[in-house]
Amino acid sequence: MRKKLVLIFEIIFSLIFLTMPPVLAAEFKPSNMYVVKAGDSLPVIANKYSISIEELKVTNGLQSDVLIAGQKLWVPIMYEVSSGDTLVDISFAFHASVETIKAVNGLTSEQLYADQVLKVTPKKLTMQGQHILMTKEEFKEWLFNTHVNREIRLIQQHHTWLPSYKHFNGSNHFQMLIGMENHHKNTMGWRNIAQNITTFPDGKIAVSRPLNIIPEGTIGPKANSVGIAIEHVGNFDIGHDMMTKEQQETIIYINALLCIKFGLTPSIDSITYHHWWHIKTKERVLDQTASYNVKSCPGTGFFGGNSTTSAKTHFYPLISDKMEEILETMQ
Repeated sequence: MRKKLVLIFEIIFSLIFLTMPPVLAAEFKPSNMYVVKAGDSLPVIANKYSISIEELKVTNGLQSDVLIAGQKLWVPIMYEVSSGDTLVDISFAFHASVETIKAVNGLTSEQLYADQVLKVTPKKLTMQGQHILMTKEEFKEWLFNTHVNREIRLIQQHHTWLPSYKHFNGSNHFQMLIGMENHHKNTMGWRNIAQNITTFPDGKIAVSRPLNIIPEGTIGPKANSVGIAIEHVGNFDIGHDMMTKEQQETIIYINALLCIKFGLTPSIDSITYHHWWHIKTKERVLDQTASYNVKSCPGTGFFGGNSTTSAKTHFYPLISDKMEEILETMQ
């Protein structure tokens, strides 16, 4: 029986391998992923792969020139076409886009021929200053390529309250981020924008304050010292903004990704609401406090409410389910 099972497995594996596009069958993971080593610098890596430092930063969503050993970077690659390859296959295998491959190589059609050599340049992220704007799928790749060198035990949930949905027009992500950054620095006296991550009504995600830097804000040093702060654009107190489906999906998705990345299990000890922390003492009080001693943040209507019961009933199970779904796709 054991020999039969092994034989069946080998046959299935061979069939999968033979039906793969050539570019994927040759390697099961992209070869244009560079793992940063001790002593590496952006100029050295950029020179090695004939790319500018700015292109390297935008391609990988780098917020500074500092690199950390173990960090992963997408870099350009010269690829020799095999019989049966398509631009779609190549773009998928090497984190690129069909349009970019055609433009870089001066292709007027998608027709390829064997032994043709193509320069494949990875896709670029959308950045303005320190702010990186991504889809949730782009955030997943960015997060797992990023090396975080501090302990993360707590994911904070906040809502902006102001600005709210009425201030979002579908294309002013960066204007809103810069506005928050200026308010936090000039009015609140903080060194930078307080939150690490921001979600928007259209489901987009922004990373602003680097994950390697602890967040700031009124939640206090205990929550911040081992935390990542997520600010959800909107006023989610009952009677105000009704959260969009796109933003709901993104909030669940990124919390699941962060739990996977940092080995967390969704609970009141790993995913926290600002509402559970005393304004003056900065201690965690959960549901045991008078309303004037806490903020309603992330909102009385946030996934069923801002109580611990609401989180356990309506928020954590969704994150746990999404974690299982993501992990299945990563196997």
